[in-house]
Amino acid sequence: MDHPELRRRFATLTTAHLADACLRAQVPVRCARLHSVEPGGRLAGRVTPARHAGSVDVFLEALESAGPGDVLVVDNGGRLDEACVGDLVVLEAQAAGLAGVVIWGLHRDTADIRAIGLPVFSLGATPTGPLRPRARPDDALGSAVAGDWTVDASDLVLGDDDGVLFVPADRAGEVFALAETIRDTERRQADQIRAGVSLRDQVRFGAYLARRQQEPAPTFRDHLRAVGGAIEV
Repeated sequence: MDHPELRRRFATLTTAHLADACLRAQVPVRCARLHSVEPGGRLAGRVTPARHAGSVDVFLEALESAGPGDVLVVDNGGRLDEACVGDLVVLEAQAAGLAGVVIWGLHRDTADIRAIGLPVFSLGATPTGPLRPRARPDDALGSAVAGDWTVDASDLVLGDDDGVLFVPADRAGEVFALAETIRDTERRQADQIRAGVSLRDQVRFGAYLARRQQEPAPTFRDHLRAVGGAIEV
């Protein structure tokens, strides 16, 4: 899936749709609890990884090989005692044609980053920059850790108000198709609730409760699959 198609299809989806789709496709659900610097921010692109070691040169080097529409994914170990990305790095990423920046750590220069307009996701902000240089890992440009996950250029990253999700690029077509089906089903269910048909009636919840008394093994998720519901539990 190229970047224009990725952005077009993600524009009508959420990370929640895609996370549910990963479950259905038996793709690991790889989420990171990061927040957009600008509320409502969204990004989608291929991962360009960079492991921070106290100096911005690793980001500049990563941008040398990044392609338009990529997302710089910065690994600062989830540190909360220093910021590793500020406005100049974000501005440089924008000038290089990147779609955004994801930081497993903190940022600074919040007002300037918001003014730049490039989507940035991080754990939060602090005024202080890198405290001291550290030994640079050998694979500083090969992969990055975000939350519990190690990601690289074979992954896509999607971000919105719910956080950040990583999807293998080679499974994106399947995951997005499932997400679109989930989205459409949920919209129909929401329309019916507004029209006076309760969600319990739509998913035949009474039948599920009756069956559970006779057969405790089937889960509500099993029941939803059988009746075509889209709620993930």
